[in-house]
Amino acid sequence: MTQEPRVHLSRSAPPAYQALSAFSKAVGAIATENGLDDRLKELVQIHTSQLNGCAYCVRVHVERAVKAGVTADVVAQLPVWRDSGVFTDRERAGLELAESFAFIHDDGIPDDVYDRVGGVLSEAEYVALSWILVSINAFNRVAIAGRYDVPPRDDLTREDKDAAAGKAW
Repeated sequence: MTQEPRVHLSRSAPPAYQALSAFSKAVGAIATENGLDDRLKELVQIHTSQLNGCAYCVRVHVERAVKAGVTADVVAQLPVWRDSGVFTDRERAGLELAESFAFIHDDGIPDDVYDRVGGVLSEAEYVALSWILVSINAFNRVAIAGRYDVPPRDDLTREDKDAAAGKAW
């Protein structure tokens, strides 16, 4: 596989990226209006990014999660959330739904997941969280396709300056 830099989609087609960014902001507003707190929004975005293998988005959303009061211990427990006692029922529902969205090509959203999540979240919360997951999956694909850099913390450059500041790229 080539080690050459990839096309940076957000820089190469700014109007498309700006539309995706506007979509993300609209989705975030819908989520807030429907009662999803920042902690839940960031946890599902970190976990989705982990599952998709998007190091860049993991960094961005860990930064945002920390600003929302999420501790390093909670972030470290995300890959093993089913066996951890640090997550609420709402967060567990969100993390399970996040997994279904990340692997939607396998079974869609299975009925048992839909029923479990629907037993915890209201319909409005389910819809809002689903849009958050659609958005982060799109951003993951942009960053992964472009192999966005994730240098060590003492060497932040280019788009990672935005990640350190908690901004979108």
